[in-house]
This record gives sequence, C-alpha cells and structure tokens, in this order.
Amino acid sequence: MASKSRWADTEEDAVVAAKLKKEKEEKKRLKAEKARRSEAERQARLAAQQQTRTSAEEDGRPQKRRKTTSEPGQGEPNTERDGEVKLLRFPSRSWGKCRSVEKYDCLNDIAEGTYGMVSRAKEKASGRVVALKRLKTEPMDPSGLSVTGLREIQILRDCKHENIVDLQEVVVGDDTSKIENIFLVLEFFEHDVKTVLEYMPEPFLLSEVKLLLYQLTSGVAYLHDHWILHRDLKTSNLLLNNRGRLKIADFGMARYVGDPAPAKLTQLVVTLWYRAPELLLGTRTYGRSVDMWSVGCIFAELVTRDPLFQGSNEVDQITKIFELCGVPTSETWPTFRSLPNARSLRLPPKPPPAAAGSVIRARFTQLTNAGCALLSDLLALDPDRRPSAHEMMRHRYFQEDPKPKPESLFPTFPSKAGQERRRLHEPHAPVRGEEAAELGEVDVTGIFQGRERQERGAGFQLRMV
Repeated sequence: MASKSRWADTEEDAVVAAKLKKEKEEKKRLKAEKARRSEAERQARLAAQQQTRTSAEEDGRPQKRRKTTSEPGQGEPNTERDGEVKLLRFPSRSWGKCRSVEKYDCLNDIAEGTYGMVSRAKEKASGRVVALKRLKTEPMDPSGLSVTGLREIQILRDCKHENIVDLQEVVVGDDTSKIENIFLVLEFFEHDVKTVLEYMPEPFLLSEVKLLLYQLTSGVAYLHDHWILHRDLKTSNLLLNNRGRLKIADFGMARYVGDPAPAKLTQLVVTLWYRAPELLLGTRTYGRSVDMWSVGCIFAELVTRDPLFQGSNEVDQITKIFELCGVPTSETWPTFRSLPNARSLRLPPKPPPAAAGSVIRARFTQLTNAGCALLSDLLALDPDRRPSAHEMMRHRYFQEDPKPKPESLFPTFPSKAGQERRRLHEPHAPVRGEEAAELGEVDVTGIFQGRERQERGAGFQLRMV
C-alpha cells in the first residue's frame, strides 16, 4: 500500500476551502441582487418618464428639454431653429509622420490662388492622380507657415462630407529645415465651376443648376453645423467632376467660430464680387449669413454664366449691390446705420420703397417665381433675413419641376486641368494682413432713377436680347 503524500490536504485545509467557496457564492449572489435592483430602478424611471410625456401630450404642454447651447441670436452659427442642435465633435485622427513629396510626380500646374499653387500630380507607387497644393508662407509669421495654412489643414482633416474636398495626406519636401515645403494632397477633380461656365457653349439647364446648387448648399450646411465659416465661396473654389459631383475647396479663409462667435472677426474676407454688403460696410461681427450671400451670388452666376456683381473696387461693388437690391432703409435693414462705413453713404432724404424682388424677376426671366423668391432671400441686405443652409435645402424651389437632374445624367466636359494653367478673370481673394479699404463718400441718390428706367424698359430689353 502506497504511503500518503506529505502534501495531502488535511481536515483543516478542507474547512478553509469550504469557507472560501461559501464566501465566493455569497458575493456572486449579492452582485446578482444589485444588478436586479438597478434594472428595476431603470424600468421605474422609464415608466415615470413615459407617464410624464403622455400627460404632457394630453394637456397640450410642451415637453421640457435640457439646454445644450445658447439661445438663438446670442451667436452665429446656431442650428437650433433648423432642428436638433449639433455639437462640435469630430472623430479623432492621428497625425503620424508626413511622407516626402518625392513620392509624387508633378504633371502640370493647374492654377495659382492667393494661398497656394495647385498642380496635377501622380503618385509613383500606385499611379493615382491627385491635386497637389503647395502652401504659401508669409514673412510676417515667425513660424513661417501662415495661420491660414494651419487652419486649412485642420479643417480639411476634420471634415468628411460628400460635397467637401477630401484631404488625403500632408507631404513635405526633402529639405525639412524649410517650413515652406508643405504640400496638401487632395483628391483630383477634372473641373472647377468657373472654368466650365467660361467654356461651355450653352448655359446649364435649370435641372442642372438645381443639382449644383443643392450640392453646394448641402456642403455649406455641413460646415455651418460644425461651426465653420468658409468665407470665400465662389465658382472658382467649387470643383466638379465628370460624374456630376460638386465639392467645396480652398479653405484658406475658413475658420472655426464657435457659439457665441468671437466679438471681432477679420473684416477683409471673401473675394470682392461675392462679398456681403455688411462686410463692405465694415462690420467685424458676422456669421453664416456672409456665406449665404456668396451662395446667392453663385446661384445667379450658374443661371447667367456671368458673375452677378463685378465691382472694380469696394465703392463700385456696394453701388452695384444697391442698384439690384435697393438702397437700405430702416425697414429693409434696421441696423445698417450702426456699421462703421455707413456714414460714408449719402442717401436720398425720402427713398422710395425697395423693389428688389421685381428687379430680380425682370433680370432673371429663366427662373420661376420660387427661384426668384429664393434668390431675393439670399440677396437680402439685412443678414438676419437671409435663410440658413438648412432652410434653403427645404425651399419649394427644389421641390417644383424641373427636379434636380440625377448625377448620373449630368453632362461631361473636356478637362482643362491637364492643359495650361488656368487664368481666372476675377479678383483675388483677400490676403491676410491687408487692411480693408476705407469707403469714401458714396453717392447713391442717382440709383433710383436708373432703377426706374430699368424696371420700365426691362421687358423690351429682354425681348431684344
């Protein structure tokens, strides 16, 4: 018979093991009991909330809601009036190490903007064609890279939308000692809308205008929902491919604004032909309405193929705006007298009532009543009267016939991006650090006579054309 092992459990060990097992079972029971109580409390709270909601609906009282942001009017942009409030939350993305620009072969230059040179390039490894934008540096910045360049990189990395150009990566030159060798690798699009409008033999159909305008508004709505102002919307900054997809590009003037917006923003923003009247009159506090004015100018340009207001300077620009939209009064723009440059306006003592809607209808005979109404709202002198991007997307203009054309049926155009560098016939975007021009005395008393002649002779002139 084998002897008992010296390491065999004794009776004392068995008692200790039984005690530990009992304590473990007791802990498990208490944990299960606690979980059952928590579930019962949660069900009770849900039942109470449902009962409160039902009683409120029966009494006709509005439900209470938790305040998540400031009330409308305390800062722009604010989307509470358009539906659910959207907070500034982007998925986190790591920066990683930038690759060398030598991974790409430059094919040809496309265009040179205020904040960088854009070229068509091909990735050596994959053969993928991209747009390569070299950021310009500013001597005034001690770091070498401008604030606008940093903002453009951050905003493009944060934004992911079908109507916003996609930033694929940031690459640098081999000489890393020079901060100016920074390039943005963007998805390549065959056209920009400005070039298409200049070279196309016939204007867009109304269904095609609606498609482009709706895509533009969708992209602007995304930016405003995430507290971003583009501040340089124009047709040359709208990319278009041969499948009918439009994307907003060139975020050199864009910035986050938050809620409430900063007390003072840069006054000299937006290319002159697309600049809102409140900016021309010197305001330093503005919001998403400046982008919506630019959308209105683009809307008119898509219809006629010509920029709506082609002023040679700030004075000429504000005069052309008043010729179409009417001279501001206390009824059409209650706060315009408080703007810094408003004292430079010499207005008639008793201006006639504004008739911007009738002038727009006479000038844009291609548009329906709904289209003219939308254009008039976008070109309202008072920023508070312009619709938001979400309100514009719900406008009846997009619901009536003809409906927006499907992207798959959009016409194609020969690409100019693979040829010589584009020469755009429009003013350059404002350069950071420049001062806004002071408006001298602007005499708008003679505008009314010209408007009356235009209204009386509009029908005859349009028939002759």
